[in-house]
Amino acid sequence: MHIVITRPKEDSVDLIQKLIKLGHSVTHLPVIKIQKLQTEKINFENYKAVIFTSSNAVRFMNIEKFDMNIKCFCVGKATELAAKHVGFINTYCSEGTVDSLIELIIRILDKKSGKLLYLSSEFISKNLDVDLIKAGYSVDRISNYTSLPIEKINETTLNFLIKNPPDVIFIYSSKSAKNLFNLINKYSLLNIVTHSNLMCISEKVLLVLKQIKWKKAYIFNPGEEEFLLNKIR
Repeated sequence: MHIVITRPKEDSVDLIQKLIKLGHSVTHLPVIKIQKLQTEKINFENYKAVIFTSSNAVRFMNIEKFDMNIKCFCVGKATELAAKHVGFINTYCSEGTVDSLIELIIRILDKKSGKLLYLSSEFISKNLDVDLIKAGYSVDRISNYTSLPIEKINETTLNFLIKNPPDVIFIYSSKSAKNLFNLINKYSLLNIVTHSNLMCISEKVLLVLKQIKWKKAYIFNPGEEEFLLNKIR
């Protein structure tokens, strides 16, 4: 099966290697690039817990005082692994969605325990901080990275896609979906992707690409990619 992964390289390496070991052909077609944002230095001593919905937020931390014992809530295993790599030892991992992460935080943390820190992208698909504040928590959100569109497909990748239409395309954010749509139109790939199954991380992401006629469209949770492929064999 020919699979296209659209996430940046740093977020895709493990998944790509796993899919190749399973015998799939994988094309890495990043549609966004990640860029660090300048932030003030963070003192973890001011917070009772830190929340990550992306390994990029871990990667771009600007820390003045680091408390390795602070409770660290992560959206999935890849993000948790990144957090452990930089020194967090008191980590909690949800099933891969923001909703499951919110449920995990509410289940474990008392709303009166103190202020929480949410490190995130400039652009987010769901306002985790707003939902937690509505639930009675005190949350500071700091955006420490952003995503920019990639406007070109290199010639080698483009020719391979034209000769080998993908069976599956994975999309992980609304911004990625918008830029994929632009690239499909720019390079006249509509006839190619109509043979593809579209895998979107949420209904909101799928909505961006619904005007394209896909073979089939699915919603998935991060970490389920390899298992979801069994549905379309």
